Amino acid sequence: MCDYATLVKTLQQFAALSKTRPLTLGEALGSLDGAGYAFICIILVLPFLQPVPLGPVTILGGLAFATLGWQLLRGHTTPVLPASIAAIEFNEKTWQILANVCLNILGFCRKFTKPRYLSIVKAHRGQKIGGFILCAAGILMAIPFGVLPMNNMLPGLAILFFCIGELEEDGLMYFIAIFWLTITVLYFSAFFFALWYFGEKALTFFKLL
Repeated sequence: MCDYATLVKTLQQFAALSKTRPLTLGEALGSLDGAGYAFICIILVLPFLQPVPLGPVTILGGLAFATLGWQLLRGHTTPVLPASIAAIEFNEKTWQILANVCLNILGFCRKFTKPRYLSIVKAHRGQKIGGFILCAAGILMAIPFGVLPMNNMLPGLAILFFCIGELEEDGLMYFIAIFWLTITVLYFSAFFFALWYFGEKALTFFKLL
């Protein structure tokens, strides 16, 4: 587990090192130890935290999160990226932007987070719960809903709170992540029920004509 202070220092080192040479994504994530999942997921989830559907991009993003969750469930301590993705090089400006966005979000969240319910966060149990959250949120996000509002935002909130919980060792954030997963399931279920109900009504109406 990499705490907030260590993560801040590491991200600053990324920006400094990238001044001398491009830094690959694989090198960066490998040096983050257990926080690699939280770091990459926070960066990836940012575009999805909006109510406007992103179409096929949402499906691809959901599959990426589900894959990372599966790796956590399988016991990988750091994300295992394909060689082509791990070899992607980011320059100084890109690392500066990524680090600043990540640290701004975490800096705000630190105002109300603290280590608690550590039995949920730490060790094997925390890894399994985190893997489940990422898998479930990724699968829900990947469901092709077309123009349904918030189909990417609701599971995205679950991913964000999981990441915060992992970095801050705050089990309450895990509960909040599961809360957002539940809201997502209820929201999607209501949508499917509405489709079925009004579709059946429409068929009945046309049969009467």
